[in-house]
Amino acid sequence: MRGDSFWAGKRVFLTGHTGFKGGWLALWLTRQGAIVTGYALDPSTQPSLHALTTASATASSVIGDIRDLIGVRQAMQACAPEVVFHLAAQPLVRRSYVDPVETYSTNVMGTVNLLEAVRSCSSVRSVVVVTSDKCYENREWQWGYRENEPMGGYDPYSNSKGCAELVSASYRLSFFNESRHGEHGVALATARAGNVIGGGDWSDDRLVPDLLRAFGEHRIADIRNPSAVRPWQHVLEPLHGYMMLAEKLHAEGPRWAQAWNFGPHDSDARPVSWIADKLATMWGGGAKWRSEVREDQPHEANWLKLDCSKARQTLGWIPRWDLPRSLGAIVEWQQAWLAGRDMTDFTLEQIQQYESTPLHD
Repeated sequence: MRGDSFWAGKRVFLTGHTGFKGGWLALWLTRQGAIVTGYALDPSTQPSLHALTTASATASSVIGDIRDLIGVRQAMQACAPEVVFHLAAQPLVRRSYVDPVETYSTNVMGTVNLLEAVRSCSSVRSVVVVTSDKCYENREWQWGYRENEPMGGYDPYSNSKGCAELVSASYRLSFFNESRHGEHGVALATARAGNVIGGGDWSDDRLVPDLLRAFGEHRIADIRNPSAVRPWQHVLEPLHGYMMLAEKLHAEGPRWAQAWNFGPHDSDARPVSWIADKLATMWGGGAKWRSEVREDQPHEANWLKLDCSKARQTLGWIPRWDLPRSLGAIVEWQQAWLAGRDMTDFTLEQIQQYESTPLHD
């Protein structure tokens, strides 16, 4: 624990703490000395980062559904947080085609429920609602999307994240308006990041987990869209941005109550095939992949990049790990798990390594 940290002793309410990104964030916050209450469903994968890191170290865990307004409200009021991070979501594009109702009810009404709970909890000062880079109306162009671009989304997942952004904007104007900040005391921001990769992700239909599963089982990995370009980044990069943003919201309020992009340098927007090649080489042991392009695949964006100049120039957030370093950290994490290492300690070691990495813009 770092006693000089902003987070030391801060009460934090974190939805989605049993998931991949939420598990990393819970662990990082507790390392910084925060008193974390997590609210989420049971882990959706077995194994899970939540279980392997001894339930994200010292975080208090409440198992509940973000679609349950009463449950969310009661858990938040019992926590009495100053800071709220909303990460609970149905996070998979292909699953959203199978169950769009679950996707919209979780990602849209779940956001409504979270913000309704904030309205009834007088202790809250800063709120970061995490959405996705896929919230934008995707025009398949090579330029990065800026925060003022139109919301959209072709598939139900992407569209639901655009809806969550609109919900948050409405609540910011209607209930947490800057002009009445002295009355309600809440500063609400949204954070857009996507294609986050890191150790401890066992989700289905995600590139890196699918590759690592196949490599670990000595199988050839099947890749469905090798030419798709994405802004890949290690999970610690956007989480660092969320934490920086929450601090600014807490200290300075409405000035920071906006939408923010958190993505890698342009050079780290790479095709799926490039990622697969690098991971296979780093894994070793003859790891291989092959293309599995089928005509019956549901639509997914082919080209997607973010313009993150606002976060870098205004917030002072700069990515620390380039893509090769990020992929190396993932291989190290996965192989440490396969070797039976203590993954709480190993994950904390990677967080410490990230924190000690010099900034290079």
